[in-house]
Amino acid sequence: GVAWNESHHCRLLAGLVPDQSLMCRRNLEVMHSIVRAARRTQSVCQKSFTDMRWNCSSIRLAPSFGPDLLKGTRESAFVYALAAAAVAHAIAQACASGELPLCSCGPVPSEVPGPGFRWGGCGDNLRYGLQLGAAFADSPLKSSKAGTQALKAMNLHNNAVGRQVLSDSLDTKCKCHGVSGSCSVKTCWKGLPNLDEIASDLKSKYLAAIKVTHRLVGPRKQLIPKETDISPVKEMDLVFLINSPDYCTPNVLLGSLGTQDRQCNKTSVGSDSCNLMCCGRGYNTYTEEVVERCHCKYHWCCYVVCKKCRRKVERYVCK
Repeated sequence: GVAWNESHHCRLLAGLVPDQSLMCRRNLEVMHSIVRAARRTQSVCQKSFTDMRWNCSSIRLAPSFGPDLLKGTRESAFVYALAAAAVAHAIAQACASGELPLCSCGPVPSEVPGPGFRWGGCGDNLRYGLQLGAAFADSPLKSSKAGTQALKAMNLHNNAVGRQVLSDSLDTKCKCHGVSGSCSVKTCWKGLPNLDEIASDLKSKYLAAIKVTHRLVGPRKQLIPKETDISPVKEMDLVFLINSPDYCTPNVLLGSLGTQDRQCNKTSVGSDSCNLMCCGRGYNTYTEEVVERCHCKYHWCCYVVCKKCRRKVERYVCK
């Protein structure tokens, strides 16, 4: 609800480091996008992990992260990567929508248009989004209070992975033009997918994340795999420093909320199954009455009328 038209508004955001506060004062108009990115990171993370023991609920306390997001776990790897991608994503799209005075549409692609289409429209300004997004997301990790050198290196690496996944997702989008809806000419531009797709790619990387150590290799320290039989860390690998708790039982020191009272799927064999979600403790069953729209009919022209139906649904929650 902040207007972001006065520099003193920057003091309203908790957790900013001096470089971020300076960037805020110099780029007030971009703060709407940054706040929007933070909110999207929270909601998309929780949506992506709703079927797992760790359901990203700890991100709700941001910027006051819990222990599970402060100690270099694979969960913190995902959150940092997603947040870095979200900031760049929000700024790139804000440029294209005309929200920001210092940027506009992305550059016209240099590649030659294919037969039947031409470059046009207003593409997302990924270049500007990456530049400003990196400056904002990485600056806390370059301050003296960012934790150990190993944690800084890990988080900077994962931020870069998030932005690279975003860059790789830039795709050609087209709109048809022609008489009576025909597609005689297509106008195309470069656009980004929604953040859910980015999160899906990053979740795959989260599941395959590599445990690393920060060790001197030659003249400088590098992140190298903890296990000697694993190939070197690649630019697109998410990395973590310490193992995560199992998230089965509450543990304040580890940042685990436990899975008691979490809903599970009795028929699933995946991460949302009652066996895995409840960590073998079993589950309780209860019946819930659900009200749904049903027997919908279309009336010319142009509205739909539905009835309300009630049905009973069995739910399962962990003991």
